[in-house]
Amino acid sequence: MTSAWFRWVLSLAKPLLWSIGFPILLTACGTSSNAPSAGENTSSTGGAIPIGIAVAQTSNVALLGQEQVAGAKLAEKYFNDKGGINGTPIKLVLQDTAGDEQGAINAFQTLINRDKVVGIVGPTLSQQAFSADPIADRAKVPVLGPSNTAKGIPEIGDFVGRVSAPVAIVAPNAVKAALKINPQIKKVAVFFAQNDAFSKSETEIFQQTVKEQKLELATVQKFQTTDTDFQSQVTAGINAKPDLVIVSGLASDGGNLIRQLRELGYKGLIIGGNGLNTSNLFPVCRKLCDGILIAQAYNPSQPNALNKAFRDAYLAQYQKEPPQFSAQAFTGVQVFVDALTALSKANPTIKVNAQPIAELRVRLNKQLLAGKYSTPLGEISFTPTGEIVQKDFYVAQIKMDADGTSGKFTFLK
Repeated sequence: MTSAWFRWVLSLAKPLLWSIGFPILLTACGTSSNAPSAGENTSSTGGAIPIGIAVAQTSNVALLGQEQVAGAKLAEKYFNDKGGINGTPIKLVLQDTAGDEQGAINAFQTLINRDKVVGIVGPTLSQQAFSADPIADRAKVPVLGPSNTAKGIPEIGDFVGRVSAPVAIVAPNAVKAALKINPQIKKVAVFFAQNDAFSKSETEIFQQTVKEQKLELATVQKFQTTDTDFQSQVTAGINAKPDLVIVSGLASDGGNLIRQLRELGYKGLIIGGNGLNTSNLFPVCRKLCDGILIAQAYNPSQPNALNKAFRDAYLAQYQKEPPQFSAQAFTGVQVFVDALTALSKANPTIKVNAQPIAELRVRLNKQLLAGKYSTPLGEISFTPTGEIVQKDFYVAQIKMDADGTSGKFTFLK
């Protein structure tokens, strides 16, 4: 029997086996010694199962994306040390989305068509997700957004989910915490990046919450994520005499805006949105970061074994507490690993070295939406549309050290 004849018979048999539910072990993607047929995984990952990581490694958004890369890599090591997927390791395939929509589109297309990943964790920004996620959905490649909290992300398509809780759930907690600290708050000034989909979505929630709390929305000031000089917006904001300021932007622009607010004399409470939820903010506004309130979907003290392992690994490597963006990226990788493991355990008897990638992606998407996961974020699951179901949320306040260059997030009770 020739190898060519055997491959021809196998190509006819595999669809039949799948159609009748015959068990197949998902041991590896792309480990066949023979050239794979059309639609099979051709990624050169040395027999490992490739998972795409499409986040911002360059541009001003890299302040967030770097933390996501750190979390994803810790997940890769942790789960491979535990044996991977029934003995088959995973392999992260990283693509830089930079900070714009085209960067995310290019990264997704490369991961889907060239790298043949089983799924994608990414992108960093909701603005990018609205452009890149439809590409993955049309290709039937599961996507988990690690930091896409804008309204409407899971509704992009059947293959789009997120491990980042929507802003509508998280953001109001920060306003309530500010009122607990200072019950005398009456007037609020809001600043937001008008060229960023997430910031626009987030500010709508903040403004709605301000009104629901019967506070006066004294002024709304717009800026661009590429801005560095905020003097006109800051001056207008201070002139409104607010008791509370809310900033929705990214770490670089938002941090500079806050620094200029303090330099020009604003002394009241400041709430930062999720884009400022990173210790990479500290070098931007330095000692003037002190006191910023930020709602959180992650607490390093979350009491479960996996979070302890993640926290210990992060502390050992980076000598600081893990941030939310790293925890969410770790969780994104974990969900893919756990779902793949569940699939392989359900199909244990026949080993297929090069399973058709299209079939695996579809089965993986169905499995991950059905699962429940104990993660660094706590217990999570998904709605049928891919929305995360998460129980615990927090609010932290930045406390800068005396040197004004380092600090930490102190969680409020």
